[in-house]
Amino acid sequence: MTKIDIISGFLGAGKTTLIKKLLEEAYKGEKVVLIENEFGEIGIDGGFLKDAGVEITEMNSGCICCSLVGDFGKSLKEVLERFSPDRVIIEPSGVGKLSDVIKAVQDVKEDLPDAKLNSFSTVVDVSKAAMYMKNFGEFFNNQVESAKTIILSRTQKYDAAKTEVVVGKLRAQNPKAILITTAWDEIDGKVILSAMEQQTSFEKELLEEAHHHHEHHHEHGEDCTCGCHDHDHEHHHHDHEEHEHHHHEHGEDCTCGCHDHDHEHHHHHHHADEVFTSWGKETPHKYERETMREILNKLANTEEYGVILRAKGMVPATDGTWIYFDLTPGEFELREGQPDYTGRLCVIGSKIKEDALEALFELA
Repeated sequence: MTKIDIISGFLGAGKTTLIKKLLEEAYKGEKVVLIENEFGEIGIDGGFLKDAGVEITEMNSGCICCSLVGDFGKSLKEVLERFSPDRVIIEPSGVGKLSDVIKAVQDVKEDLPDAKLNSFSTVVDVSKAAMYMKNFGEFFNNQVESAKTIILSRTQKYDAAKTEVVVGKLRAQNPKAILITTAWDEIDGKVILSAMEQQTSFEKELLEEAHHHHEHHHEHGEDCTCGCHDHDHEHHHHDHEEHEHHHHEHGEDCTCGCHDHDHEHHHHHHHADEVFTSWGKETPHKYERETMREILNKLANTEEYGVILRAKGMVPATDGTWIYFDLTPGEFELREGQPDYTGRLCVIGSKIKEDALEALFELA
């Protein structure tokens, strides 16, 4: 099976630099073919990328997303037959519409049973995004709106507060895309690729973890009214990891509402979304370590923000490091960790007050 990755980006955004990083750090050991289309230019990047052992099919007679859709299909088939690559990277022209490139791949996919459209991303120069939105709306905005992953370039040279403003504008155009905001020289290409391939559902992973934890480890007083275990079935307890040894206690006035329903509860037949609600955010916002400690202390020890059962995250710190945190009722852990593609926060619980959480984490 050949994976097809489309990496778009406006002129000069840094697509070739990104591809080189992925080749060196994420695609190692794979047979990769790059199809580039630089709108009539002779393939100036050809020699540069051949050094990485990549066969290049250059299509310089026109834009694959408009006049060459037919030829594009033929070229793609030829590439697959000739090289049997593990991966094809398509680098469209900087002024092409990403939606057209995606459609071009989808149109020929029926004839290519051994290929799959693996990812479609766009690279955005954070320092020029606002200007491009204003002056090149149709083309630039199409790339942003169509991308599954938006990869910001040059964030290391750009003011942090201004970066947050740009992220807000991009989010308004595409609320579903994963946004990579960490400077490329701080993160491994594998982290970028994982985000491009959408293998980063932090919220889903934490929900499942919290649900599993709740089913297997919850302690309830005999007068607990949460209704979690008003059923006959065994409820095995397992040893905890050290940082999860505090359980959510339910007294007689418990209002967590976790299981206010009457239905059989056999083993894992409860869906996490029935039990908990979650609040998750991705943000480039940088935190003082002491500020994060104060935030987590409030979250762990008050019910001001809802009944919080679990919180987890990794965020950039103002001192250039990264803060990782884990929180359960009454306790939390802070540690230093590797840079991620952007700051990520997730809070799990019931009766969650989203506006209050936004303000608490300085996002409002």
